[in-house]
Amino acid sequence: MKTADVFLPVISVALIYLVRVIELGTKRDTVPGPIRERVTLRLFILAGTLMVVGGTIEFWVRRRTLNGWTFGAGWICALASFVVRRKAISALGKFWSLHVEIRENHQFVQTGPFRWVRHPTYLSMILELASVGLILDAPGALLVVSLLFVPALVMRLQLEEAALVEKFGDAYRIYQRTTPALLPYKFPRAK
Repeated sequence: MKTADVFLPVISVALIYLVRVIELGTKRDTVPGPIRERVTLRLFILAGTLMVVGGTIEFWVRRRTLNGWTFGAGWICALASFVVRRKAISALGKFWSLHVEIRENHQFVQTGPFRWVRHPTYLSMILELASVGLILDAPGALLVVSLLFVPALVMRLQLEEAALVEKFGDAYRIYQRTTPALLPYKFPRAK
């Protein structure tokens, strides 16, 4: 067993986590607005932290070494997550927020990744959690963290969708019908 096979996955996940923490702390030129709730952000941070810690523990306890396939797939997810999130933040500009926060002069954004999905930042979060589970080859941690993350995501999506419908009305309802929420694929509906 090579040292790199043991430490490269853990160092990779630490790097992904560090980049995310730095990004969360980055000051941006945003317009403040009323925050609708604060619980889901805390749950997202908790889920991400538990994924890193739990995944690392699973990696060490199960005496894993580098699995080239899951490691590569994990890095593809991580890079996709970074790109999608950066493009979404850029498209939202001064209206981007960590919270459900609709401003008085909020603009309806349908550019960048918002052309393909209504919530690209949440898609990036899913990709990021998956990347950690894949890099560490830690399906158990990914499953356990999903039990916290999925309900928090559903709650956040419901709050945000309601706030956007309240702000933009029929324009947003049309966007809901024509643009998928998270995955850039419109699944056929039963008639």
